[in-house]
Amino acid sequence: MPTTYTIAELAREFDITARAIRFYEDQGLLSPSREGVGGRNRVYTPRDRTRLKLTLRGKRLGLTLSEIKSIVDMYESPKDTAAQINRFLGVLSHQRETLEQQRADIDMALEEISAHEEECRRLLAEAGAPGTPPDTRAA
Repeated sequence: MPTTYTIAELAREFDITARAIRFYEDQGLLSPSREGVGGRNRVYTPRDRTRLKLTLRGKRLGLTLSEIKSIVDMYESPKDTAAQINRFLGVLSHQRETLEQQRADIDMALEEISAHEEECRRLLAEAGAPGTPPDTRAA
C-alpha cells in the first residue's frame, strides 16, 4: 500500500495553509481521493505531493496557475520528453523576460524617486530651513 498524506501533513511539510491546498485542488492541480463519512477526509498520494511541490516551485518562479497546470499536466503523459522540456523552456524564457522588464521598470522608478528626493532637498536647502517647506515658513 503506497504512502498517503493528510491535508494537515502536506500543509505542515510545505509551510502553507490547508486552505491553499484546497484552492490548488479547486484549480485542478491536485486530485486527492476521499475517505470517511461522506468523503470528508482528503487523502493525498505521493503523486499529489509531487504536484504540490511543483506547483509551489512554479509560484516561486512567478508562473501563473494555468502555466503551472499545463506544465505539470505534461508530465502526466510521457509521450515526448523533448517537447515537454521545450515547452518548459519557453515558459521559463517568457517569465525571465517579464521579470527583467519588471526589474528595468523598478530601476527607472527608483531613479525618478532619487531625482525627486534630491530636488526636494535642494529646495529645502535654498529655503534655509532644513525640513521646512518654503511656503510654510514665517515671513
